[in-house]
Parts: sequence; C-alpha cells; structure tokens
Amino acid sequence: MQTSWEVIFYRTPAVSVIQTLIREAKRFGIAPWWEVDDLIFDLELYGQNSNLLSLSKAEQEGLLEGAKLYRECLQLCGRGIASTRVLGEIMQRAGIKDVCIIENAFDGETLRIADQLLGAGNLPRKNDDIVIVYGSGTRTHDQDFVECAAGLAAAMDAEPRLVLQIIGELTLPDEFQRFGSRVEYLEGRDYAGYMAVLAAADIAIAPLEPSIFNDAKSNIKFLEAAILQLPAVCSPSDTFRVVVEDNKNGFLAKDETGWRDTLLALARDEALRERIGRQARQDVLLRYRPEAIAQQQVATQFPSPERRKTDRLRVMAVNIFFKPRSFGGATLVAEEMATHLSALETDVAIFTSYEQIPELFSSSLRYEIEGLPVVGSPLSTHIDPIAGLDNPRCTAQFISWVKAFRPDVVHFHSIQGLGLGMLQACLEEGVPFVVTLHDAWWLCERQFMVKPNGRYCFQRHIDLKVCGACLPGAMHLKVRQDMMLSMLKEASLLLAPSESHRALYLANGFAPELVKVNRNGFSWPKVAHKPHQPKTPLRFGFVGGQEAVKGFPLVREVFEGLESADWELVLIDNTLNLGFASMDVSGWKVKGRITIQPAYGDATRDAFFNSIDVLLFPSQWMESYGLTVREALARDVWVISTAPGGQAEDIVDGVNGNLIPLDGRPEPLKTAVEGILARPDMLDSYVNPMKGDLPKFRGQAEELKQFLQSVVH
Repeated sequence: MQTSWEVIFYRTPAVSVIQTLIREAKRFGIAPWWEVDDLIFDLELYGQNSNLLSLSKAEQEGLLEGAKLYRECLQLCGRGIASTRVLGEIMQRAGIKDVCIIENAFDGETLRIADQLLGAGNLPRKNDDIVIVYGSGTRTHDQDFVECAAGLAAAMDAEPRLVLQIIGELTLPDEFQRFGSRVEYLEGRDYAGYMAVLAAADIAIAPLEPSIFNDAKSNIKFLEAAILQLPAVCSPSDTFRVVVEDNKNGFLAKDETGWRDTLLALARDEALRERIGRQARQDVLLRYRPEAIAQQQVATQFPSPERRKTDRLRVMAVNIFFKPRSFGGATLVAEEMATHLSALETDVAIFTSYEQIPELFSSSLRYEIEGLPVVGSPLSTHIDPIAGLDNPRCTAQFISWVKAFRPDVVHFHSIQGLGLGMLQACLEEGVPFVVTLHDAWWLCERQFMVKPNGRYCFQRHIDLKVCGACLPGAMHLKVRQDMMLSMLKEASLLLAPSESHRALYLANGFAPELVKVNRNGFSWPKVAHKPHQPKTPLRFGFVGGQEAVKGFPLVREVFEGLESADWELVLIDNTLNLGFASMDVSGWKVKGRITIQPAYGDATRDAFFNSIDVLLFPSQWMESYGLTVREALARDVWVISTAPGGQAEDIVDGVNGNLIPLDGRPEPLKTAVEGILARPDMLDSYVNPMKGDLPKFRGQAEELKQFLQSVVH
C-alpha cells in the first residue's frame, strides 16, 4: 500500500485492523475506495431480503451485524466502487458522493475453463433429455427459485423430456415431487466442476425474487451460461435487463406464463438454443472480457499508470537518512539536491530508511516532506557492516517504489545498510543509475579509512593485505571488494564532491571518464559577518566532536599549551540538542576561556559563525569535502585546516586560511594558532577575497541535473 497511488478495500468490514489501514492510506494522501458487488452494507434493505428467512436466527443476526460494519467501512473510505447501477445509487444514498460503477468481468480462469469445455464438445447422451440446470450453491436461494417454480413445473408437465438439475442446496416446492427422477440433486463442487455441469446442460435458469436487493446483484449467472454458449432464462432484474436482449441472446421471464412458454420454446427448438447460445457468447465476450471492462470502465476512473510524455526529468534519490530523520553531511547534500532539483522542474522521489515502528512490523513507510514523496524502509540504527551489504527486504521495497514512481534515473547517495541489491535491481529494471561517492565506503569497510586507533589510513590504491591487518580475522574483505567494485562499475556515472576524492577512486581502477566532480554547495549566510573587534580576545571555533579523527585531542593539547590567555574557544556539542551533554572540559588546564554550544541549524548557523573569528578544522583524514570549511569561508571566518583532502581545496594558504600537514602532530596546529594570536589585528576587518569561487546548492543542482540527464537513454 505504501507504494500505491490508489487503495481499494474490497468487501471489508470496519474492524480495527482495517480502520488502521484506512487511516494509513489517508495519512499519505490517498483517498481510499470501498468496493462491493452485493448489497451487504444497508441494514434496512438487507433485512428485506426474504432469503434470510432460510437461515437460523443466529446466522441472520450475524449477517445484519456485519452490514453495520460494512457500511461504516464504506463511510470511512468516503468513495465507493459498485458492480451495478442500483448498488451505486444505494451507496450515494448512504452519503457517498464519489461512486463509480465497474461491472464484474470475466476472469482468466473462467475463460480458460470455458474454452476447454467448448473445445471438448458435449458427450452423446443415452436419451433425448433436455436438461435445465440451476446453480443454487447455498440454501439462501429458496425464495428466488419460487419465481420460476410454477412456470417450470408447467413446462415439465407439458414436455416430458425436460430434466431439472440442481447444483448445491435448495428446498424445492412440494409440487416437484411428482417428477421423481426427473429432478436431480448434485452436490456442490469446485468451479471447474460446476462449469462442466453447465456445459453439459441445454438450458440455464436464473430466477430472482423482485427486490432492490436482487436488482443490486451482478449478472454473473447469465455470464457463466453465455460464455459456454448455453441459452439462459432470467428474471427481469436490473442487471439482467442491461445485458439480456429478449429472443436475441437470452430470455427474460417475469411470470408463470413467461417462464413456461420460454422454457418450452427452447426445449422444442434445438436451432433456437444454438442461435441464442452463440449470440450470448459473442455479446458477453465483447463487453465482459477483462480487457474490455478495463478499457471501457476501469480506465475512466483509474487511468493507465503509464507516464504522460513530458520533458521533465524523473529522478529517484536514495540516501540512508532523509528529513525528518536527518544526520550527517551526505544527508544534507541529498536533501538539498532533492529540493533544488524539484525547483528546477524535475520530478523527484526519495527512498530512505526509518527507525522501525512496532505497529508497522516490516512494512515500508510512505510520507511526504516539502512536497516530495518519500518511502522509507525499516532499518535499525545499529547497522551490521557485513549484513548491511545485502538487504533483501529493502531491495523488494525499493523495487516496488521504482515500479510505482518510474524514474528515468536513480541517484544513489550514501546507502550503507540499505544494500547493494538496489543497484542490481536498477540493472534488472533497465533504469540507469548514478552514484555520488560521499566517502570511501565503497572502497573501505571503515567508510572514512580511519583505523581502530583513530588514525587515518593513507592508502591510495587499496591493498587488502593492509586492510587485513586493520581488520584481523575479517575473511570477507575480498568478497566485499568484489561486490562493491562490480556494482560501481555498472553505474552510468560516478560523482565525487572534490578533485581529491575523485583521485582516490581513479587510483582504484575507475576510468576518468566515469568519475566526474560535482562540488557540494552549502548554506550561504543570510546576514553579514561581524568582524573581530579590536582589543578583544580572538574567538576560535571547533565543530568536529570528540573523535580523534576530527582532531579533537590535538585541539585540547594545543590550547592547553598556549601561554596567551587572550582567546576564547567555542566547542560544538552535537548531543546537547538531544537533551544531554557529551563534552566535559572541566579537566582542561587552559588560560583562556572555553564555552560549549549546541549544534547549529539553519536558524542558528549565522549566529554561531558570528561568535568566532577562526574555524579550526584539523581533520586527520582526507575528507571528501569540507562543508564546515565552506560555511566559514563564505562568512569571512579564517580557517585553519589540514591538507591534503577535499577540506583544503577552497583554502589558499595565507589568503583565506592556513594549511597544516595531515600528520597527526600538534605542533603545526599550535604554530598556526599562535601566529594568529600574535597578529589579532589581521582579522579586524578581514573579508575573504575568494568567496566568489565557492559553490552554491543551486549551481550544484543545475550541474547535477545535467549529469543525470546525460545518462538517460
């Protein structure tokens, strides 16, 4: 249901689980339909059905109680599909304004059975009996049979060759006892067996008691006879009148005389039976084949899902996280690209994960955010690095979403945990895909190429012998590498956020024409930066958290070693927004001032950068790019960053920042910090002269759209 555009509840009562499903459909914007082909939802009219009198009191009470639940379900859905005109009118009387009529059609099984029976021909009879067949099924049809009983008995009196076969349960009027063996009771049987009995008969009858209940019924009994070229005599209920043309493809009989004379005419004229039967089959095939009903009735209400021809590019973006469950730089880029692509007249849908919700079990979860349709697959926050390479349930849900949305191209961002099966699915579905290489996950199980001791692995061409030393006992590394690289090489295009990161993938065997750079944009300032005020402490900022790979231990060592007290250090603690603190600087032995702030967002980003003069970015790995670095450079904040790596590509040493070696030593960082402290006036009116070279999300999205468009067949 999560990946459907329409939801139909067929003959369902408003029990608790169905109400939950209806609410879920409405939650993501689908107005559900309630469909039925019987008058089971109107308590008053259902109670007028005299056939109920043949049931026990308990059975009657159960059916009438069910009618209340059916009606409630219809009203909860708010839209109705009826199989007959009368049924539709009764739905409208129940307050349902949006009602469509879709008649019951033949199904493939019925058509196959009929063709087989007609192809086999009728077995020769040992006598000249003319067999009339009536399919009762259950004992609730006693009152219906009364409609034809007198006329049928009169015909059997007048024509001794007439034999009555009854399939299922029926209580015959006493007057039929005189016919003895000419009345045969056949036990109920499977559908093929039932059709075989019909095919062997000469005439079918479909009597119905005059009532709005029966007017609402479908004309199935006529259709079953007609498809077997069996002439049928029917009561003139509403749906029989729709299809039966008297004396052309069938007969309508409304009283004793009509039933008697029609049955006698058919019994005594084999040519008439054959003519009526042939015409009946021809007419019902023309109107009630599945294709005919689909084209003439279904398609008017439910147009073909085939996408209308349009010049708009249709993109499905895939990322492990997405709003409102945002986490990490890759997620920010994925969210911004989806939003900006949508603004660039592109149809965008999202596939992501969500933290499992007990009530949804293993279902996918569909929602809409900022006008974008999103489907999430349930995924634990604790991702097994091996099991996460293949996620069959996620792959199946992804395929369902792809088939529903029908993208021209799929754009994969960070997909750890969602599984490689999605890429294989794209190949099988014939959908080209592009992968943005946000990090080294495709090459290294540790994703950022950071060793267990917190140090960066400086491999360029990945050597699994080196990896084996980093992950002792990991027997799967070769298989993992084969899986990852083979899937990446099936991509139509690979995108790297920086030249540095592109070089990493080129060093591992990817062709230069396959890997392009699409520089990440960022959130530009909304207000001007407040420059450093003369004769005030210099303000340094660090946003990398407490991880060694981000340089946190280096920051502590450097600032504890400073002789100057004329500074302030602002640390960002990401967990403060979650309600608890993870940073404790009470044990730091420093002469300056340290403050801790919560992680900034769109509303507080400018305020944070206005509270610092220098951003410290002593990352100990070659980052794919530096989001925080670009945010700082755009706001005229000086940056001290390690190099090489994507984080350093926008910094010109001595012009808009300082570059220090990526060697794990505190001395270069201390030298850079002390150099700035020695010349605080250099930042009093500092403006980054190279801001114009920084990328914007809009420009990134425009370039991305060109890349995506280029791979569409």
